[in-house]
Amino acid sequence: MLDLRIGQGWDRHRLEEGRELFIGGILIPSEKGSVAHSDGDVLIHALIDALLGAAALGDIGFHFPPSDPQYKDINSRILLKKVLSLISDAGYKPVNIDMTVILERPKLAPHIAEIRQTLAHLTSLNPSAVSVKAKTAEKCDAAGRGDAIEAQAVVLLSGR
Repeated sequence: MLDLRIGQGWDRHRLEEGRELFIGGILIPSEKGSVAHSDGDVLIHALIDALLGAAALGDIGFHFPPSDPQYKDINSRILLKKVLSLISDAGYKPVNIDMTVILERPKLAPHIAEIRQTLAHLTSLNPSAVSVKAKTAEKCDAAGRGDAIEAQAVVLLSGR
């Protein structure tokens, strides 16, 4: 019997001028960037939570607590690789990923293909199994005012 697991993840970070903005493993040119203990890649963080949730392995804060100095400014790609190893050890692998970034600006359309390719490479998936969408918050709430960035992720895992 095939063991399928669905997981969902969500993350939000404040944005401030003069900081770098990493989304899906790539640096996006922007006047504002994420405020976080790590590099603040909100999309990878949501993906990590979705992967961990699907495998019932906790969440990003449990595995990489912001109180731990070894994760200060760490590249989220490294965290994702560690999580993929954890879910592999638990007997699972990703089948497909569907993600949404909520950000007023900069516009992400020019970067979506590169983000998909990067995340496909990092997760060892075909790019056709990695969906990335960008939305605005229609000037509502912190994301809509340009003060925050959010991301949502849904993953399907299969057992081996």
